[in-house]
Amino acid sequence: MSDAGPEPARASTISPWRLTVRYWVSRFVVSVVTRAYLRVRIEDRGHLPAGPAIYCFNHLGWSDPFVLMAVLPFRPRLFFFGPKEEDMRAGGRNRVMGWTGTPIPYKPGKDDLLRATRQVSAVLAAGGVVAIAGEGRIHAGESELWPLSDGAAYFALRAKVPIVPVAISGTSWLRFGGRVTVRVGEPLPSLGRANREAVDDLTRRTWVALRVMVRDAPDLAPPGRFGRWLTEAFNEWPEGSRELTRAVGLAHVGSVGAPQGADLPRSPQTG
Repeated sequence: MSDAGPEPARASTISPWRLTVRYWVSRFVVSVVTRAYLRVRIEDRGHLPAGPAIYCFNHLGWSDPFVLMAVLPFRPRLFFFGPKEEDMRAGGRNRVMGWTGTPIPYKPGKDDLLRATRQVSAVLAAGGVVAIAGEGRIHAGESELWPLSDGAAYFALRAKVPIVPVAISGTSWLRFGGRVTVRVGEPLPSLGRANREAVDDLTRRTWVALRVMVRDAPDLAPPGRFGRWLTEAFNEWPEGSRELTRAVGLAHVGSVGAPQGADLPRSPQTG
């Protein structure tokens, strides 16, 4: 695989070698800064495939992509599908992510899915990996898991690559020295064509795998003033505030179970 990789966001104005330099520099800097503030660790790293794959992760807050950049291997080259933005130059978080050369954004207000799909396919064909926040939203509860969009399964089936469930815990509040764990699940093979039945089945299996990994995660107490500010600085709450999002999340957890036909096994921690 070429180190330059496929063209990510803003690649039309930035040369491939500059994007490559930005990628390596940003991965190193993000790793140093993240590990200086948080105690991050990765579990079951051996489950990561050596080649192209889709990483589907749960989404607790704005820091999740940076945590993944800090703990995942530098190779294969890592990209993120999203965010849903018209302009990656809007907002501090987007500008930082855009500078790293890792996002594959798509414009929700336009018919942009075909272009984004081609970019994902190019990343995978070049031997890279694409991380996707499958829920498409953040939530305040560590043990919550909302329904997954079918994009991750579609991309995996289309490219004939596995989906790797990746569970993040500890980022709902960003406390100095707080423990953050990234747990890697066993890869799920993508079997068959990318039709509705296969996409639904792989999406269901991914949801079950993630649910088992996150369902026992304890909620965190709010940190001090700086930690609260840092956590909320770039979060965009779907319901408008953490409090409302948390209330909706509690109602959601109490009303939703595994997708139809899914047997939810016990996690190793609960026996």
